Amino acid sequence: MAKIGFISLGCAKNQVDCERMMYRVQEAGHSVEADLVGTDVVVINTCGFIDSAASEAIDNILQTARLKEAGLVGKILVTGCLSQRYQEEILKEMPEVDGILGTGSYTEIVPAIEALLEDRQVVDFGDIDAPEEECGRILTTPEHYAYLKIAEGCDNKCAYCVIPSLRGRFRSRTLDDVLYEARVLASQGVKEMIVVAQDTSRYGTDLPEGKRLLSTLLKELCAIEELHWVRLHYVYPDEIDEELIDTIASEPKIVKYLDIPIQHCNDTILEKMNRRGNGEYLRWLFPELRRRIPGLVIRSSIITGLPGEGEEEFIELCEFLKEMRMERVGAFPFSPQEGSEAALMEYPDSEIAVERAQILEELQSRIMDEYNESMVGRELEILVDGYDEELGQFFGRSYADSPDVDGRVWIAADEPLREGTFVKVCIDGSVDGELSGYLVED
Repeated sequence: MAKIGFISLGCAKNQVDCERMMYRVQEAGHSVEADLVGTDVVVINTCGFIDSAASEAIDNILQTARLKEAGLVGKILVTGCLSQRYQEEILKEMPEVDGILGTGSYTEIVPAIEALLEDRQVVDFGDIDAPEEECGRILTTPEHYAYLKIAEGCDNKCAYCVIPSLRGRFRSRTLDDVLYEARVLASQGVKEMIVVAQDTSRYGTDLPEGKRLLSTLLKELCAIEELHWVRLHYVYPDEIDEELIDTIASEPKIVKYLDIPIQHCNDTILEKMNRRGNGEYLRWLFPELRRRIPGLVIRSSIITGLPGEGEEEFIELCEFLKEMRMERVGAFPFSPQEGSEAALMEYPDSEIAVERAQILEELQSRIMDEYNESMVGRELEILVDGYDEELGQFFGRSYADSPDVDGRVWIAADEPLREGTFVKVCIDGSVDGELSGYLVED
């Protein structure tokens, strides 16, 4: 039996992949260790989607290499998007790395580890279009919430994105497999299920039935007694249909929170980026969603400095944010990705892209402050996430807050609160953009 350490980087979907690898390793008789020091193999599951993610992955590899040089860890195995994208460069530029697995070879984690333990180098890049193989997971999130990955890959072919070349075509898991996993997780104590995929709105369209199954899935998840919240991420705006809106509005367990990545609102830029829909549709969609789903909180992502974005297009984007007043927005400067169509286009200077992202962040900060002010005096249901020893306060999340991407709600309580429980909190203010309140007795 070998001791195996894991480092998981990047998005929630990557985290699920890592949890599955951990399960396979444990099922094979090896131990999964929380502390890297003393492990025989360290698996670094990387993200390589944008430059900052690649830099983070490289930093983690180099830090682990220093542990290896000091004799504190054994072999280093790099998996995930960075290894898929830079197959030759990693082994050539980082001799400390003993093996690499591509995104099509997660299922080969055990043979790869055992080969490394026998001092054999591992280079394995399987079919990135292969169907997902079902297996269990070792949760790395707190036990009261989990990510439920319903599909792999992407068919959207956005001009700025290389994910299809790293993750393959869009492949939905079967409804039965997804629901089986959800029921197992719920039976283990998961209270909040966060549905993720590169494009959740297309779920089921590639299966033999050839139709959208997202609404059906959501209804079935809500029927699982142990689940209290169901949260939906990565819904593309052009795929939101009447059935999905009605399902979200009518199911009490589905939190009124939608993550809708739009990237921009200018028609010319959206067309150059191979994005479906246009600004007129977005200006209709968001008010319509708010009208039909009372209390809806919208999260989105915006890219500044995209090819074709001049001052006029940027001003339009700023005005769009002021008009739509989305509660949660992440603004990111355009990062040209080698191998993408957009990298070959003429685009603004990178400094301009960064400056524009900062302007959007300031604008959005004011919108969020106004939203927080509107919450003062309201009683909200809060999922308790933990206790901050330094501040001496409990914290949690409302329906408006997804873990790791949104803020916290700080709770003043005279009694200990158990992590993973739901409590009622009266909001009485905000601290650095995060809400605060006091416990309300039922």
